[in-house]
Amino acid sequence: MTVTEAPPASPAPARPPVHKTSMRRRLVPYWLLLPGILWLVVFFALPLVYQASTSVQTGSLEEGFEVTWHFATYWDALTEYYPQFLLSLLYAGTATVLCLLLGYPLAYLIAFRAGRWRNVLLVLVIAPFFTSFLIRTLAWKTILADGGPVVEVLNTVGFLDVTSWLGLTEGSRVLATPLAVVTGLTYNFLPFMILPLYTSLERIDPRLHEAAGDLYAKPSTTFRKVTLPLSMPGVVSGTLLTFIPASGDYVNAQLLGSTDTRMIGNVIQAQFLRVLDYPTAAALSFILMAVVLITVTVYIRRAGTEDLV
Repeated sequence: MTVTEAPPASPAPARPPVHKTSMRRRLVPYWLLLPGILWLVVFFALPLVYQASTSVQTGSLEEGFEVTWHFATYWDALTEYYPQFLLSLLYAGTATVLCLLLGYPLAYLIAFRAGRWRNVLLVLVIAPFFTSFLIRTLAWKTILADGGPVVEVLNTVGFLDVTSWLGLTEGSRVLATPLAVVTGLTYNFLPFMILPLYTSLERIDPRLHEAAGDLYAKPSTTFRKVTLPLSMPGVVSGTLLTFIPASGDYVNAQLLGSTDTRMIGNVIQAQFLRVLDYPTAAALSFILMAVVLITVTVYIRRAGTEDLV
């Protein structure tokens, strides 16, 4: 090589084919989703399949259970325990309506009127989660105890006379009545209503309220035409997050109610742990799941929104 000759250029590094790079990029989301999918398969899908097979078995705990495709268990369970199904839907629906009536004003206050107290109020909303579900329900058992100050005040103002006439209480007693069960459900699931409502309301652009005021709309008209329609995703989300777990709850009915206020969750729990009739318990679980799915589907379609928070 002479002085004037340029040195030979080094070979360019080899690059992976374009189709392999694009294939890897397309697979990245699936690899990220894989842990969640495995979690759902192991802890949701497989137990669901096992429960489905249990619901069509016959036998006993001593002799063993065998899959015989005995679908009559579903019909027998439904005809025997349909009062508990209706009672569960009634209690859950009542608690959901009460949570909405109590939660919407509070969520509205936090979103638009709380100012620097917003974070404090949000902490107070989620404060019940700092203790266990069981302790919160036991606290209501103490609050509503016979002869307690709450019952005395309600009896003094004549509230218990009205609820007793409606069949919600028994004389001056609140515990072991439908009122106590609905009260416990409302308290325990109220945060599940408030948080989606607050999130939905907080997303509303304040300039929309200002524009409504510039058009001489009254506050009631602004709420009816602007705030409420834009907060419907939060309303739908909150009602679903309240109604679904409340319909299958058994702790409130167990601790605050009586044998006359048993919900379907109490029946399923008893069939699994005391009666040891696993096929009936599994069949009741699937019937409850089907009823809730049908109810939720109809509700979402009637609500006219699927944009959930």
